[in-house]
This record gives sequence, structure tokens and C-alpha cells, in this order.
Amino acid sequence: MTERTVAGSRVRDLRPLDPFRSIKIKLGVLVGATTTISAVAVWAGLHNDLATRYTLPLSVVIALAVTQLLARGMTSPLREMTAAAQAMARGDYSRRVHATSNDEVGELARAFNRMAEDLGDADRQRRELVANVSHELRTPVSALRAVLENLVDGVTTPDDASLRTALAQTERLGDLVSQLLDLSRVEAGAVPLHRNRFALREFLAACVEQAELAGRDVHYVVDVEPADLTLVADQDRLHQVVANLLDNAARHSPKGGEVVARARGGVGQVQLDVIDEGPGIDPQERLRVFERFHRGGASAHDGGTGLGLAIARWVVDLHHGSIRVAESATGCDIRVIVPQAPSS
Repeated sequence: MTERTVAGSRVRDLRPLDPFRSIKIKLGVLVGATTTISAVAVWAGLHNDLATRYTLPLSVVIALAVTQLLARGMTSPLREMTAAAQAMARGDYSRRVHATSNDEVGELARAFNRMAEDLGDADRQRRELVANVSHELRTPVSALRAVLENLVDGVTTPDDASLRTALAQTERLGDLVSQLLDLSRVEAGAVPLHRNRFALREFLAACVEQAELAGRDVHYVVDVEPADLTLVADQDRLHQVVANLLDNAARHSPKGGEVVARARGGVGQVQLDVIDEGPGIDPQERLRVFERFHRGGASAHDGGTGLGLAIARWVVDLHHGSIRVAESATGCDIRVIVPQAPSS
């Protein structure tokens, strides 16, 4: 027996047929029970000299009452699913169905609950994405607007400093839009992988050379063992992962600090580590740092968008690999495991 609230009143549904694992067996039991009860009612009426005109209607009424009692419990999950679906159409994803039976209707109810939970999570993520994107766009747009207004109003002159500030905010907007597009393509599975074999030492050296263009006061080290280590993967996509990791490491490293890009060979896989000398990541934050727009304890003005690690995670997932924050004595160690794929 289950209880549910409808229009402020508590309605009880008896479900004596829940132990049966098939809706066909339940229907058979229902038919058998009503037939037996009708026959017993007719026999009792005739045995007690009750007129036929009373016996037959009475047996029909009793059979209908038993059918209503048993059928209501059988169809209760279907009515709950209808009400929950109507609530979801209004944006309420909190409704759940009481799945107590083991038959096809019970399996449908449990699948419906999983679907409702997934839709609720998707709706929550959509709302968070809209709020986070709006927040991230507002900062550079406001700064760029302030610079341009000052230039138009003659408060400041269009000198190199003002133009560089406007350019920096424009570049930040461009980076954010590019990262959002990359993330949407990866999540939609619209990013094909073009695998080829390449040398990791040259690959990491090229990633470091690009990172050095940012002009941050850190020293980069490339460490590959064995020296001729190669990997079969999508070089462009993996470059995106390492570039994001190097950028994060450089931003969180102290001035004059060291950032290490390390690669080690394994059985059927390659381990890539990007290690910095920064404050590290709190153990409670190590899973959340790969979520969109999550920046942990980083400052809101450190230049990051909170999308780099999310993109890295999705690219690594496309390679059927893994990415995590590894244990490190000092600083932060982001470890990527990429399985070796057959040469294409």
C-alpha cells in the first residue's frame, strides 16, 4: 500500500498484486479473482434463497468493486507518471513516481524517475550555464565600455595604455566565446578525432613555446622519458589540453617559479603531468575544478574563465583517457592518462 497527496488530501492505493513480476499474471489474477467472487456471490445468494433479480446485480457490483480496488493499485504508477509529466511540462522536475512493483509498469516507473532526474540535472546545468556566461561576459564588457566611454567623452586620450586595455578586454571576450564554442562542440560529440603518431618531446616543446608567448615570469621545463616516446592521438586536441594546463600552472605559480611538462611511457598508455609550484588545490575541490566555470580559490581577476579544465576533461574523455589532480608534495600536479590508439 502506498500513500500519495492529491489536491491536499491523502489517497491510499492498495497494491496487493505488487509481488507478481508480470502485468499479464496480474491481469490473470484480476480476472480469476473477480470471476471467483462473482460465482461465490451468486452461489451464496441462491443458497440463501435470495431472488435471482437481486443475486445477479449484487454479484456484478461486488465484482466491479474488487476490480476497481485491484486495478487502481495496478494503474496508480501510470496516473502518477501522467501528473509528473504535466508538472515537468511546467518546469517542475522534482516529482517522482512510487515504483513498488516488479512488473513492466514498475520498470517503466523507475525509468521515468531516472529520466526526471536527468532532465532536472540538465535544466539546473542550463540555468547555471546561462548565469555563469552572463557573469563572465559582464566583466570584460563593462571594462571595455568604460574605456570606450572615457575615450569618446575625452576623459582620456587614445594613448597606448588605453588601447592596450581595450584590446586586452576584447581578447578576453574572444577567448571566452572560443572556449564556449569548443566546449559546446565537444559536449555535442561534434569534434572528430584525427589520430596520428607524434613525438612527445617535440610536442611538449611546441606547447611550452606557445605558453611562453604569454610573457609570464615562470620557467618551463620539458621532461620526457624515454626521450623517443611517441603517442598515437589527436595532436591538435591534445595540444589544447596541454596548453590549458600550462596556462593554469603559469597563472598560479609564483614569480620566477618552475612549471614542468612531463611525459612518461607505460603499457599501452602515456602519462602526462603538468606540475607547478603554486598553492595547490584543496582536496575537497579536486573533483569540482573540472566543472564549467569553477575556479576554486582562484581570484576572479586572475584572467581565467573557468572553462579550460572543463574543455580538457572532455577532450581527454574523447580519447577514453582520464584526468585528475594527482598527489604532489608541493604545488599542483594535473595528471592526464591517454591510452595508445592504433596508428591511423
